[in-house]
Amino acid sequence: MGASTRTAAVAAADGRRALVFGGSGQIGAALVTRLRGAGWQVEALTREARRSGPGLRWLQGEFARLPPLPQACDAIFSCGPLDLFSLWYADAAIECPRVIAFGSTSMATKRAAADAGERELAQRLAGAETRILDAARARGAAATLLRPTLIYGAGRDRNLSRIAALAARSGVFLLPRGACGLRQPVHVEDLAQAAWSAVDRPASHGRGYALPGGETLPYRDMVARTLAALAPRPRLLELPAPLFRLALAAAHAAGRLRGLPPGAVARMREDLVFDMADARRDLGYAPRAFAPTAEMLAPPP
Repeated sequence: MGASTRTAAVAAADGRRALVFGGSGQIGAALVTRLRGAGWQVEALTREARRSGPGLRWLQGEFARLPPLPQACDAIFSCGPLDLFSLWYADAAIECPRVIAFGSTSMATKRAAADAGERELAQRLAGAETRILDAARARGAAATLLRPTLIYGAGRDRNLSRIAALAARSGVFLLPRGACGLRQPVHVEDLAQAAWSAVDRPASHGRGYALPGGETLPYRDMVARTLAALAPRPRLLELPAPLFRLALAAAHAAGRLRGLPPGAVARMREDLVFDMADARRDLGYAPRAFAPTAEMLAPPP
């Protein structure tokens, strides 16, 4: 039985079936909820043991030690590390006509970064996308790559939720003057909707899409709006560059900024803006404006 025939038989028996990698992550969790609400039967990968429920079976494991996976499904979604997924998919024997994988606009923004680690990340993302598209083409499947901008909405991102947490602890958040580079923060629910919509959109086969948020605003205004969602509202303090560098060095020395990318401060003055016209045309993509709430920025229990 060929891949399309087998998948059609499975769908006819039980409704459409999805395999979701990174199902417990911030995008994956929103996508799993959407798929179940649409009547899909979902099998989702997670590192930690979770209780399955109607329409959802959790599979515990990771790419280094994968559990037994289904032999066929209607769609595979990757919401975790793109490079690891691409290596698995290139060698996988699963029968599936549709693959939708999340990457990142960092593939473009960090391609010429000063930091070697950031350039290497951009190269890995580009290589992973090529690997997925080639593997899908070789087996007669259709792949779509989705590249979000700055993600928020589930309290689990490493950007706006981190800013909110730092500001809430100290009551103040520091920025260098001139942090006016444009940003397009995107909500996780809009990303989940885009992935779900892509399944039945033939125009998206073999293509990649930038997925920015529905509003473009300066970095400084994005931070101010984030702080305004908190109660009590932390103070935003903008410092001249020399004073900000001193404050940043002190924060690093105190261990309060572990994991901050080397180029992050410099990029506050750079425009990181992407066109959503293709995604709007092919996916019906219509993301919301940036209106964060405290619940969107708080870490989940």
